[in-house]
Amino acid sequence: MLAFDTNVLVYAVDEESPFHDRCRRRVMQARDDPSPAFLTWNVCYEFLRVTTHPRISKFPWTPGESWGFLRALLESPGFDLLLATDRHATVLAWTLKEFPDLGGNLFHDLHTAVLMREHGISRICTRDADFNRFPFLTVIDPLG
Repeated sequence: MLAFDTNVLVYAVDEESPFHDRCRRRVMQARDDPSPAFLTWNVCYEFLRVTTHPRISKFPWTPGESWGFLRALLESPGFDLLLATDRHATVLAWTLKEFPDLGGNLFHDLHTAVLMREHGISRICTRDADFNRFPFLTVIDPLG
């Protein structure tokens, strides 16, 4: 089981990115593979933010185009959403005790890490080295 981070999705759709081919290949393989791969709602919303933002994306998409990409992934046999369970607050509190120095923008990554931990998923496909801070996760770099 593998979760995907926003940056891999963004590179997968950004044909100008030097990471495009490998990230797109990794996402498309996961889409077609019936073994589970996961997104989170925060990853989906961040993807929507980045791909529609004219100051971030050289060729911004419309919200409909961005959502269409995500919807196609979520409707495929390979992707599903990680959702918080009744244990979410407990797992969050436990993780915060382990990492009391977290702050700022790391809370976005923490949310993904906690959802993964909650569901027993330990691998994340990302180019974001911040996920290496969580020893319970294995970072899979799609370029590696």
